[in-house]
Parts: sequence; C-alpha cells; structure tokens
Amino acid sequence: MFLESAEYHASLDPERYSSPAIEMISTRYREGRQHSTDAGESITLVAELRGEVVGFIDARLEQSPDPMHREITYCHMAEFAVSDRHQNQGIGQRLLQAAEEWGQRLGAEFASLEYHAANARAASFYQQRMGYRPAHIIAIKPL
Repeated sequence: MFLESAEYHASLDPERYSSPAIEMISTRYREGRQHSTDAGESITLVAELRGEVVGFIDARLEQSPDPMHREITYCHMAEFAVSDRHQNQGIGQRLLQAAEEWGQRLGAEFASLEYHAANARAASFYQQRMGYRPAHIIAIKPL
C-alpha cells in the first residue's frame, strides 16, 4: 500500500514524489524506522482482511515548535493508505478513527494530517467524511 500511495503521489507531482524500492520500505517498517527518531509517542495500525494487510496508518503525538502557537498536542497522521482495491469499504475511516482515538487517549487535543493539494480524493474523504478542515497552507517553489 505504501508503494501504491507513492505511485499515486508521483502521478500527482512527479517533480517531488517517486516510488521507493520495496526493499527499502519493507526494511524501514520491519526495523520500526517508520517513525522519526525525535518523535514522542507513535503508533502504526494496520487493517487486515482475511489475513491480508489492506491498509495502514502511522500516527505520532507532536506539538508545534512555533512559540506563537498554543501548547497543544496533536495526533499527527504521518502516513496513511488503503489498497486501491479495498477503498470505499470503510477501512480508511476505521483506521483513521482508531488513530484519532489512540491520540485522544494519550492527551491529543487535535488530529492533524497533510495531503497534496491536487489530491481531490483525499480532500473529499478528510473534509466531507471525516470532519477535517484546512488549518494552514504550505507554499513551495523550486529553487
């Protein structure tokens, strides 16, 4: 699923995204390196259907380093994917809700996530189905 997601993102923005080698991603997860070393509490949840992994979400607790921001703990969804053939079956919704509940149990006041501006599918899911709203914009330009 990670690779499916990477391929999809590369189709949206090939200048910034690529598909990593499966061996690299497998090793990263097998060794527990999917979470940054400076992350506090973190979790990876998976969805299985008849013994097959069909979705996953990596979440972590974090606070903004900006002194202007209130001291709020966020449950940040770092990576999230459901296999193409299992989308629109409620799997993503259950994974996201489980990660949100995990964060809330550990004191998070907000859930946060990022998605590509051109990813209309994600925007619709997060905003219309899951109740997320845009909170800030990150603008980029090539140098």
